[in-house]
Amino acid sequence: MRTFLLFPIIALLMLACNNEKEHDNVGRVKGKGDFMYGGTFRYNEPDKLQTLYPPAITDAISSHVASQVYEGLVKFNPRTMQVVGGIAESWKVDSTGTIYTFSLRKNVRFQKDACFPGGEGRMLAAGDVKYSLELLCKNDGANANFESTFKNRIVGANKFFEAGAAAQPGSLEGVRIIDPHTVEIRLENPGVSFLFILANVSASIVPKEAVEKYGNKMHVGSGPFMLAEIAGDTSSLVLVRNPGYYRIDSLGNTLPFLDSIRISFVNNKQEEIDLFEKDMLDFVYGLSSEAVKEYVPRVIADFEQKPPIKKLGHSAEFVTQFYGFNTTRPPFDNVKVRQAFSYAIDRNRIVEEVLGGEAYSPGNYGITPPALTDYKVNEISGYEQNKEADRKRAKRLLAEAGYPNGKGFPPVRLVVNRGGTRNAAVADEFRNQLSSILNVNVEISIVSFKQKLDDERYARTDMFRSAWNADYPSPESFLSLFYGDAVPDSITQPAFRNTTRYNNPEFDRLFDLGRKAATKEEAYRFFSQAEQLMMKDAPVIILWYEENYWLMQARVKNFHTNQLRFLDFSQVYIGEEIPRKSGDTASQKRQENSAVKDDDENDAY
Repeated sequence: MRTFLLFPIIALLMLACNNEKEHDNVGRVKGKGDFMYGGTFRYNEPDKLQTLYPPAITDAISSHVASQVYEGLVKFNPRTMQVVGGIAESWKVDSTGTIYTFSLRKNVRFQKDACFPGGEGRMLAAGDVKYSLELLCKNDGANANFESTFKNRIVGANKFFEAGAAAQPGSLEGVRIIDPHTVEIRLENPGVSFLFILANVSASIVPKEAVEKYGNKMHVGSGPFMLAEIAGDTSSLVLVRNPGYYRIDSLGNTLPFLDSIRISFVNNKQEEIDLFEKDMLDFVYGLSSEAVKEYVPRVIADFEQKPPIKKLGHSAEFVTQFYGFNTTRPPFDNVKVRQAFSYAIDRNRIVEEVLGGEAYSPGNYGITPPALTDYKVNEISGYEQNKEADRKRAKRLLAEAGYPNGKGFPPVRLVVNRGGTRNAAVADEFRNQLSSILNVNVEISIVSFKQKLDDERYARTDMFRSAWNADYPSPESFLSLFYGDAVPDSITQPAFRNTTRYNNPEFDRLFDLGRKAATKEEAYRFFSQAEQLMMKDAPVIILWYEENYWLMQARVKNFHTNQLRFLDFSQVYIGEEIPRKSGDTASQKRQENSAVKDDDENDAY
């Protein structure tokens, strides 16, 4: 691993080791209004990131980090989830809905790095936009997002991809440089999700110099924070303030406020909570309701105090947990076997007894979670399995597939990644239910997250644990997991998104019609039909929809959670310490009101 001297190593070591000094006010600078510069925001991820190369990012953890380092033409407002300007100051769409013209900001500079002459980052221009969008159309083995982004969307994208190594730089027909600060993008058809696609981290704008110097190990962008690495350190990751970031807030404060962000990688929730309680973390997300019930009473005074020292929040999310089938080989190339497994699973039992009620049971819905309230998920028929009739149906389907009462059914392997105790506990309950109802044997392999991804992508296992955190608020993001065009021609090639390798031409037709629809209403109608067809074919077993309990130190200001788990630290700041008061007897109602309050400060969007 390379060492990047973004600031002196001694300073990095002091930052990593002296937790007690990270939030004191010595040396802090007051901005306009109540904003404060300085300090470190500390939070934890359950698994290590996989890559920071935008075209290769497919996991949420890598996306969380990369979203701080890079920016695209547009981005999400973390509070409203609306698309707002990023590198593009403004844009317009022609009357056909197929030609987008973006006007770029003239003050965006790439971060300092050795790839530039003298180590100084240069100004970003229209040529960088075209270069970066071509990276997402490049067929080079590192690009994992072409099918879900620009395939069948941007004019000439398919041709550019099919050319492989022969594709000429600058030859992507549908992206045209008008002048150094204006870029035109032409689409094959209108699409209501195109701006969402551009807001995804995979569409970040990167400098050619960094890609040529570092390849897919690069991490140079124009975002508010820069990556600092210490050679050999794999227990944490440090991001530091980009002093050349272009954005200012409405009061005229230059952003970001934080000096740094420190991310640890601990895959044990109880250990995470302990670190939070010891004031060694500022934010913890993904908590179960049971963990919250156990933790909050211990420190109830910190929540009840006015102002509170700690905050608690809760919301449904655009996240679905599921098990995927390898549909390329027996026994799961048989739709009746897949349906039998789906009918046999009691999801309510998993949610209530294994997860402690921390999630939403899918009931009779599909893969799109009900948190997406403008999409009629209740019109999708899934696999409810809370009735005796469903168990009988599961047994009948397995018998029709040639395995009466499980006779002759081969042992199958389920791969799950380590994630505290939750993944293993769910897998164990899953195995027990199938053994009891269908008399089949499921072998469980618990591996690292990277190994799980490799086994899943290369179809090396029968079943795999997976989850999808939506890239944007649309059923299209979930349904893209089943698009047949994303399936490689050979089993020796990795499948980055459609890892079940599900292939149904009618699903693809409906999905394409939804992507090309001119209105959201029309798109949703086609997506609903596609989702219903996919659920009938059952390439996955929907397990539950995520809901998120989170804890935050109240000194953290201007941090917004959202259903996409999109993290934006560009306007987060650390306020002054809140002293504990003795004998505070604030009411529970005040606790609830203060715990869920969000800071709607003078943001820059």
